[in-house]
Amino acid sequence: MAEQQGQPQAPDNGGGPARSISVRNSGEPLRFSNVEILSGFCTESAKPGQTVKVCTRLALTSDEPLFHRLVENLAGVVNHMAQQANTGVRLSRADTVLLVYKVDNTAELWLDTAAVCVRCAVKRNITAGTAVLESDITDVTGMGFPCVNLEATDKVVCIFRRDSRFALAFDFNPDGKLDVEAFTTALGTLYRELRYRHLYEALGDPVLFDRLIASGWFPFAEIITAEFKDLLRHCEAGFDVAEIEDTILAKFDEARLQRIHERWIAKPHFAAKASLLKAAIDAFAQKEPVAVIKILLTEIEGVLNDAHRAANGGQGAKLKALLAFAKASAEQKAGGPNTLLFPAAFAQYLEGHTFVNFDPVAQTGTAGSRHAVGHGAAAQDTYTMPRALQAILTLDQLAFYT
Repeated sequence: MAEQQGQPQAPDNGGGPARSISVRNSGEPLRFSNVEILSGFCTESAKPGQTVKVCTRLALTSDEPLFHRLVENLAGVVNHMAQQANTGVRLSRADTVLLVYKVDNTAELWLDTAAVCVRCAVKRNITAGTAVLESDITDVTGMGFPCVNLEATDKVVCIFRRDSRFALAFDFNPDGKLDVEAFTTALGTLYRELRYRHLYEALGDPVLFDRLIASGWFPFAEIITAEFKDLLRHCEAGFDVAEIEDTILAKFDEARLQRIHERWIAKPHFAAKASLLKAAIDAFAQKEPVAVIKILLTEIEGVLNDAHRAANGGQGAKLKALLAFAKASAEQKAGGPNTLLFPAAFAQYLEGHTFVNFDPVAQTGTAGSRHAVGHGAAAQDTYTMPRALQAILTLDQLAFYT
């Protein structure tokens, strides 16, 4: 299930309503009656008669020690249910397990038979039935079971595998008001953490992250599931990133640049500068980095200010407040601070690269710095095509944020 972000839907169906495709489960669940329904997991030891704290809602991966204890206990419960029903089922044989307790003391156990949809933000127009490539994805915002009827009184448990790692989420719903959307979001967060663990580790390594920023690169939304992988490997190995920059530049052909421009002008605060932005895109296609950098680095602050005014009753702001606004806007739009849009890390990138201060006397400015470019203090040899692409991708990141 793809959620498009950054540009309007453009269905390829002659102008009629957007097409959809039917999704169905691949089989039926195992059904149990007269089951003893779980209420949660104890978080502390206790003797008879003592009170204990019971965890009723949680999401975690197999990287956490608690995961293994919880799953071991859960497996015991499920295996007992299976023995009572003479099914011979074992939890360890499945990749995706969904256990649903019903209010009438029945339960449904889905073992790789429930249809699964992963909700993604994508960077291009996609119509129903179109194959979604890894390189199309900019973020994962949810994971759910569209053909399983979850009711407000249900209690749910899900365990799933991604590569060699696992995740567990449960909501034992003590109030009888199951929030299916919250559960979907929690599963999506777990899926994202498992699938893109290498990205979280990279941005969590201050030495590696500083090395990326020093070279002007970031896991920009346009390249995060595509070209960024090679960039990251080069940085991890301590190699010169410049060795692969030409390969990355070659991937940005006219069609891809056009899609980026379309994403920009779909935003009101970008559309007001449509002619300037088009001039920058055309200059990049003509391999004129000076024009690209001069235009875009001096417009980034203006685009942010326009977005800030639109969200704050026409009130503008200075740079520090604008950076905080961009971070908060991205977190709100993506649903949290730890999504693949990496709003906090991008704020660091803007402060440490795009808006970094320079020493005009020592002439330390480069074409990566908006201040150096704006004051005409960037060294001429730093106006390169890789720096021009970084300027495009920096502005493009804000199109996903605001």
